[in-house]
Amino acid sequence: MSEALVSQALILAGGQATRMRPYTDDAPKAMVPVAGAPIVGYQLRWLADHGVKAVTISGGYKNEMISDYVGDGGRFGLEVRYAIEAEPLGRGGGLKFAARDLADPGAPFFVLNGDVITGFSLGDFAAYHRENGGAVTLALSPYRSNWGVAELVDGNRIKGFTQSPELPYWINAGIYLFNPDVTDRLPDKGDHEDSTFPELAQEGLLVGYRISGYWRGIDTVKDVIEASKEVLASGALLAPEFRTTDPEI
Repeated sequence: MSEALVSQALILAGGQATRMRPYTDDAPKAMVPVAGAPIVGYQLRWLADHGVKAVTISGGYKNEMISDYVGDGGRFGLEVRYAIEAEPLGRGGGLKFAARDLADPGAPFFVLNGDVITGFSLGDFAAYHRENGGAVTLALSPYRSNWGVAELVDGNRIKGFTQSPELPYWINAGIYLFNPDVTDRLPDKGDHEDSTFPELAQEGLLVGYRISGYWRGIDTVKDVIEASKEVLASGALLAPEFRTTDPEI
């Protein structure tokens, strides 16, 4: 796989994810199994495969389950450290808090929300970030409808339906590349998407990178089921040593 021009990453894994109950009644969202392996397992393998060497995991709710599974990161080919919130800080506050524990706080770093599985090239992502001169680059995924869309002819006659089509819009994929000087602009508490990102956008410093290839945000029980089917169908199962449950749905 291609080597990333950025060698460190931060995973935001501190939320309780109430919309994913019962999966998150006794586990953090990052530990919800998809085709047998926790979401964080897919993320760590992807990062390692693309040249990342060090990862900081921002944890809170039931964080010990993540550290018990990941350990020091050695079995993933990574150096993993943890930044544990004493109280919920929100995504922006958690990001600011955890960024102080990066392997190199003065270097650029990837950021992943703890609920996405993907497979695009981080080397290409990093090169695009450098070429476009933004302070933060957001990965963008095509927006796919959750519903079937009716195809109409002659005004009101239904010709058929297209199930979950891609629409001509791009959504925030929950994967970013940050320049280190942005860290000080993050809120101590709250969400960076409500404060820091709008400010950077106004200054022309927020860049969008359209990804191709597989991406799935996992926010509901239905997403877990669909993602598991997709992983099984694509043959992208993690090896048995990284699984915590049976991969079959």
